[in-house]
Amino acid sequence: MHGPFNRMGRRKPMNEINVVPFIDVMLVLLVIFMITAPMLTQGVQVDLPQTASEPIEESEDRDPIVVSVDSEGQFFVSLGGDETRVSLDELSQRVLVLLERQPGTQVLVRGDRNVAYGQVVSLMSTLQEAGVANVGLISEPPPGES
Repeated sequence: MHGPFNRMGRRKPMNEINVVPFIDVMLVLLVIFMITAPMLTQGVQVDLPQTASEPIEESEDRDPIVVSVDSEGQFFVSLGGDETRVSLDELSQRVLVLLERQPGTQVLVRGDRNVAYGQVVSLMSTLQEAGVANVGLISEPPPGES
C-alpha cells in the first residue's frame, strides 16, 4: 500500500511542520501593534521650542522629574510616566516630596513655546523654593539636526 499509511494502519510521522497558522497569528499581532503603538504615547501636548544645544546627561538608574507647562499655562508633574495636573501652589510640595523619596533626581522643565514667559519664570522660582538647585530645560533640535 502506498501513501501515509503502512500495512498495519498506522500513520507515518510528518516530516514538515505547517507554519501557515503561525504566520497568520503573527500578521494579526503585527497589525494590532501597529494600530495601538501611536495610542500609547501619553502626556501633555507641548510644542517645544527648537534650538541647537548639547543634550543633558541622563542618569540611567532613575527617571527625571519632568515639570510641563502647556500652552494654556497649566502645570503637570511626571515621574516615570505618571503625569498629574497640579496648581503652582501644589507644585512646590509635590516636587519636594518626590525629591525626598529620591534625592539627587534631575528636574527638567518642558515649556510650550506659546506659553507666557512669566509662567516659566514663576515655575522656575517655585522649583527654586522647593530646593531644586539645577533645572534642565527640554527643547527639540531644529529641523535637519538629530
